[in-house]
Amino acid sequence: MIPFSVLDLSPVTAGSTAAQAFHNTLDLAQHAERWGYQRYWLAEHHNMTGIASAATSVVIGYVAGGTQTIRVGSGGVMLPNHAPLVIAEQFGTLASLYPGRIDLGLGRAPGTDQTTARALRRDLQGSADSFPDDVVELQRYFAEPVAGQRVRAVPGAGLNVPLWLLGSSLFSAQLAAALGLPFAFASHFAPDHMMTALQLYRAQFRPSAALGRPYAMVGVNLFAADTNDVARRLFTSLQQQFINLRRGTPGQLQPPVERVEASEFELASVAHSLAYSVIGDRDTVREKLASIIEQTGADELMLTAQVYDHAARLRSFEIAAQVRDELGAGKP
Repeated sequence: MIPFSVLDLSPVTAGSTAAQAFHNTLDLAQHAERWGYQRYWLAEHHNMTGIASAATSVVIGYVAGGTQTIRVGSGGVMLPNHAPLVIAEQFGTLASLYPGRIDLGLGRAPGTDQTTARALRRDLQGSADSFPDDVVELQRYFAEPVAGQRVRAVPGAGLNVPLWLLGSSLFSAQLAAALGLPFAFASHFAPDHMMTALQLYRAQFRPSAALGRPYAMVGVNLFAADTNDVARRLFTSLQQQFINLRRGTPGQLQPPVERVEASEFELASVAHSLAYSVIGDRDTVREKLASIIEQTGADELMLTAQVYDHAARLRSFEIAAQVRDELGAGKP
C-alpha cells in the first residue's frame, strides 16, 4: 500500500489561541507517528488568524523535537518570500538537529493576500519569476561545496536536504520533471489541472541524483468519522472557511453547523474547489481513497483535515490509518 502522510495548517479554532493550535499540532504528530504515517508537513501562510504555522521552520523544529521517527517538513515554504540562503540555513539547521527526518517542500505562491505579500518580499513580480533559479540556488547550497564557492549555507552544505516541488498548476509539475524532483499537487483545494499536471510530470521526468523515477503525491481533504452524518457535519467547518476566505473575511476555524449559510453559487464554487474531499465512515473513506489512488496513480497521499474539534480530528486520521492498512491487506 502507498504511504499516507499528514498536512497540517495548525488551525486556530474559534475562541482559541495559537498556543493551543501548536499543542494540538504536536499531539496530532505524535499520534500520526504511532499510526504509521510517513511524514508530517506544515504549511506557510501569513496574516491569517485561523492558521498558526506562519513561521514554518520554527514549528517544524517543535514537531520534530517532540517526535522520534516520522519525517517532518514543509508543505510548503513559499520560496519567493525568502532568500534561498536563509531557507538553506534554516533547513540545514533542522537537518543537523534531526538527521534523516527533514523534508523541504517548496511553493511559489505568496501564501497570503497581495498587501501582505508586499510586506513580506517587496518585489512581487521579480520574486515569482525567479523561482526556478531560486530552487537551483537552494540545491547548490545543500550540495557539497566546490572550490572557490564564496557563499555557503552553514549548516546546510553537504546535507542534501530532500526538496519537493508543490503546485496547483502545470508550472511546478514541469519544473519538478526537469530537475528530477518529487512533486506534490494541491488537489485538496485546486483540483482543476491535477491529471494534466501528473501526466506532464511523469512524461517529462528526467532522472537526477536526487530521484531516479517520478514520485507524485496528491492532496486530499479528510473528514472521517464513525458515521457518515457526523463526517458530513465536520466538513462544514472547511466549507465555512473557504466561503469566508472568498468573501474577504477570513478568520478562525468555525465549529460545524447543521446548514452552511451561503448562496447556491458560493456552495457550488466551494464544492468544485474541494472536490478531492473524502467524507464519511470507514467504509466510505476506504472506497473513496481507493478510487483516488487508482485514478491518479499517486505514489503517496497527503491528507489534511481542518476539523474543529481536536478529538474528532485525531479520530479522522486514526480511521484513515486503519483504511490504509485494510487496503494494504487487500480488503475490498
